Amino acid sequence: MLSADFVIATAVAYVGLLFVLAYFGDRHTRANRSSFLRSPAVYTLSISVYCTSWTFYGAVGNAARGGLEFLTIYLGPTIVFVGWWFVLRKLVRIGRLQAITSIADLLSSRYGKSSRLAVLVTLIAVIGITPYIALQLKAITASIQAVAASAEGARGSLAGVDDGALAFGIAAGMALFTILFGTRNVDAKEQHHGVVAAIAFEAVVKLAALVAVGIFVTFGLGGGFEAVFRGAEAAGIAIYEDDPFGPRWVAMTVLSAAAIICLPRQFQITVVENSNEDHLRTAGWAFPAYLLLMCVFTLPIALYGMTVMPPGSNPDMFVLTLPLSAGQSGLALLAFIGGFSSATSMIIVASIALSIMVSNHIIMPIILRSSNVGQGDGQGVRRLLLLSRRISIGVILTLGFLYFSLTGDDALAPIGLISFAGVAQFLPAILAGLYWREASLRGAASGIFVGFVVWAWTMFMPSFETVSPWVYAVMQQGPWGIGFLRPENMLGLNGLDPLVHSVFWSLLLNTVVLVLGSLLSNQSALERIQAAAFVDVFRRRPFEHRGFVPGSATANDLYFVAERVLGESRAASLFEAAAEERGVEPALLEPTPEFIGRLERELAGSIGSASAHVMLSKVVAGGDVSLEEMMQMADETQQVIEYSQELEKTSAELRLTARKLEDANAQLRELDSQKDEFLSQVSHEVRTPMTSIRSFSEILMEPSDLNDSQRQRFITTIHQESLRLTKLLDEILDLSALERGERSWRNVPVDAEDALDRAVAVCDALLRQKGMRVEFGERAHVTMVEGDSDRLCQVFINLISNAVKYNDADDPVVQINSTVRSGQFVVDVADNGPGISKSDRKLIFEKFWRGVEGGGDQGGAGLGLAISRQIIARMNGSLELVQGSLPGACFRVRLPVVKQASQS
Repeated sequence: MLSADFVIATAVAYVGLLFVLAYFGDRHTRANRSSFLRSPAVYTLSISVYCTSWTFYGAVGNAARGGLEFLTIYLGPTIVFVGWWFVLRKLVRIGRLQAITSIADLLSSRYGKSSRLAVLVTLIAVIGITPYIALQLKAITASIQAVAASAEGARGSLAGVDDGALAFGIAAGMALFTILFGTRNVDAKEQHHGVVAAIAFEAVVKLAALVAVGIFVTFGLGGGFEAVFRGAEAAGIAIYEDDPFGPRWVAMTVLSAAAIICLPRQFQITVVENSNEDHLRTAGWAFPAYLLLMCVFTLPIALYGMTVMPPGSNPDMFVLTLPLSAGQSGLALLAFIGGFSSATSMIIVASIALSIMVSNHIIMPIILRSSNVGQGDGQGVRRLLLLSRRISIGVILTLGFLYFSLTGDDALAPIGLISFAGVAQFLPAILAGLYWREASLRGAASGIFVGFVVWAWTMFMPSFETVSPWVYAVMQQGPWGIGFLRPENMLGLNGLDPLVHSVFWSLLLNTVVLVLGSLLSNQSALERIQAAAFVDVFRRRPFEHRGFVPGSATANDLYFVAERVLGESRAASLFEAAAEERGVEPALLEPTPEFIGRLERELAGSIGSASAHVMLSKVVAGGDVSLEEMMQMADETQQVIEYSQELEKTSAELRLTARKLEDANAQLRELDSQKDEFLSQVSHEVRTPMTSIRSFSEILMEPSDLNDSQRQRFITTIHQESLRLTKLLDEILDLSALERGERSWRNVPVDAEDALDRAVAVCDALLRQKGMRVEFGERAHVTMVEGDSDRLCQVFINLISNAVKYNDADDPVVQINSTVRSGQFVVDVADNGPGISKSDRKLIFEKFWRGVEGGGDQGGAGLGLAISRQIIARMNGSLELVQGSLPGACFRVRLPVVKQASQS
């Protein structure tokens, strides 16, 4: 005989087994990238999270009450997966390219990365899934109570414990397990392989349990399918309805098809947890086969149960009570574990998915408004995200428990349909986003909101009729007594089934508002770019610009943001990989639109695309060209590319032209962005001498009592500032020409040592003026390199003069060494000044950066080292800051030797 205590103990042990499976599944997958847990079989089994206690228990109850209607719950997903090529494949591809973390993230990303739309979808999802979580709690509670009532003394320690207390304990246990294995990582895009392994195992358990009960009831008790149907007919039990394929059948098929896409848990498993797009090929036939096995014995169990069980028996529990009544304790225990698996898998995955949505789209925007985001040790944002997800799980399960406590519907199927109809409000916006380029944010948000309001009024609110007489009165009479607003009489349309009525009005108004809103509103530039990326995801390469220009953001600024969200290790690896691709040191990495786009996708994997876009927008600032204008230019370029791709089908000549246009547009965008950055950086450098010239000129122009000495001093100052301004402009033009390759350059064999000696001679007066001595170390003598002698001398002059200007030592020294190593001419210019701080080493070669330690601001535009590095690069060499023998700074020049004369 089974007892409630034994069943609860078994359930706890089963959860412990899932705990172990999840733990070792995570470890195994992290250690082995080709783990079987990434296989299409495990992926397909995990999708069976769709089969909750509603299908395990409720499908039998639905068959007992509605005949063949229960098949619609399996028919909808079957249609979607058989046709996976058309919708699911596109969702998975977009999910990977856009780093989608949830269904709210999908919709917000498609419609211009709108954080408001993400919040709306998140709130609707939480409200819509609450009844479904309550359904699982109700199913587990009812199954335990069924065991407790099966025999005298079977209640055990549950004596005096009501359903509410039992459901609360179950909810708390599920919350603990979900928190332990669903919120260990911030990256929402990272697959939860341990949890997926546990869900796949549960899929096998619930299928085995349901098939075992079905075989026992059909063949062991009923004598086969034919005998079961004859017995039901003899007992006067109607097997078929007069019109089984009427409007309700259509409505439920539509809802189940929508649910396999729109339920947050299904989106999490099917899209976010997908590690290989090709797995859909297997799931396209294997998952419908799984559903077939799940439903093949549903009708026989329902018919036999109605034939032999006492009147008033709960048909939802036939899967459990029929083995109990036959004395099959072992089979009944297996059935309980199967139903328990169905419920726990749904609760775990739904809680993970909803917690990610809440943290990314509600909590994270609040964090972004804080003025001290990212302060501290770099882990604050990560800890806050994890904490918010854990708290969200607790809140979500608490809402499910409250719904369970307040509502009094005894049947499982109607509760599930409430949730199905709620999340189905996302379907029009999803389909429009995938296939209709003109669908806009305003249309999608308005449609979803209107559909949600209609659903809440016609399905969600009526479920609370038993809670309050006031709610009951409003539902029956309409608000303020307006009859045509009653939930079952919306706008005067009556006589329909309540489910059909709600689905019809909510989806119809949702779709109409979406279409009209999109036609009557204009898309933003970002919306148009995202629309093209979604609609044409298979026909084009992903657009890397992502709506950003580098602007004033430095690599350090972006790294600061990445470290706060991704952690030091992941942020460092991302920046090091980008630097390696470009062949530069990480400290010298200059942000490009492509790199910023890649960084945004990485951040989106942790905090969602909308939050990632907002966060980077706060860091990246454009020049004089506005973001909207840049987005407009990018969008126009995309349209040119798309038009060119169409022409490729008919003309090879036009295909070549389109390619040239694309390259020209890309080059123009790059030049334009460089121009804006250049102007923004140089503006303040020009302002200082211009201010001095203007001020002294105005003084001289006005009548005054200035004497000749003062006038001469002012004129001298104007002249000096004019020379300074001219020198600044010369340096800017020189650097610009070097960077763009506009100035002709021809390397010829030159004597590098001669250029070094000339530089020392030129700097002799400056050395004497500062009282600085020169120490020569090892010298390479005559060494031939490929380059420009005057330009090379210019580099050495700049390095020596910097060593003089920034040296404030009591006994200032500049040390010069030259040698030939491994076929390279190497020159070190070192000094005993204050040196360059560790934090400034990353910026030393940046344009307009000037050292301020020691000697203070020594004037100049801060372009010398940037120009010097460009010159040496043109000679196929390198200029770098190294650790020298003196305590100050040491700059090293390396040039390949082409010919080394005999040393004298």
